[in-house]
Amino acid sequence: MNYKITKEVIGLLEEFETENIHHSYSQDLQGFKKWISDKEYSDNQKKAEEPYWEGKENGRTPESAISTLLVHLNRYAKTYSKSAIAESDFSTQEDFIYLINLKALGKMTKMELIKKNIQDKPSGMLIIARLLNHGWIEQAECETDRRNKVINITEKGLETLEKQMKKIRSATEIVTGNLTYNEKMELIRLLNKLDRFHYPIFSRNINSKDLIRTVYEEYQFKN
Repeated sequence: MNYKITKEVIGLLEEFETENIHHSYSQDLQGFKKWISDKEYSDNQKKAEEPYWEGKENGRTPESAISTLLVHLNRYAKTYSKSAIAESDFSTQEDFIYLINLKALGKMTKMELIKKNIQDKPSGMLIIARLLNHGWIEQAECETDRRNKVINITEKGLETLEKQMKKIRSATEIVTGNLTYNEKMELIRLLNKLDRFHYPIFSRNINSKDLIRTVYEEYQFKN
């Protein structure tokens, strides 16, 4: 019996290494356990009835539907965020998102903050400059690298953010719509999985003309 179990575990480990070429899971016991949990869930889901998506009957792929729905949801979220900062000193939703990250995560370098918000350097630097002009953040020399500036949220920034937090929380609540608690937890799990896949690619700053080709080749997508 023990030999049979050992053989099955070895087989699962080999399958894990083969499927984890995208490095979506850490290469340790915790990653292996998470992969098994996700695999079991996926196998159970496959047994359930497939959902309908627009254009499915005409051959539209699930990948196409997911991509479009994510774009739609991003636009819905931006609409609610725009309402949340109406009649406030914030110019864009990125202003308060930057402040929220600094409040939650503490001081960091400019590039760390920009990457945390999945933006390119020019756009991120404009937002940081705007926040500095308002006095919502402050900057100081990095103790470990004087070439970098470390920024932190100020008391004025905290006060400005707090004034708007009730509306911001209401906007985020509306974005999740009519999802149940369990559905929210499952959505977080799936979005985290996608984020873990895409963030390392984004962080490499691959040239746009080479991006799709590079990802296809390195992650062995089937064209």
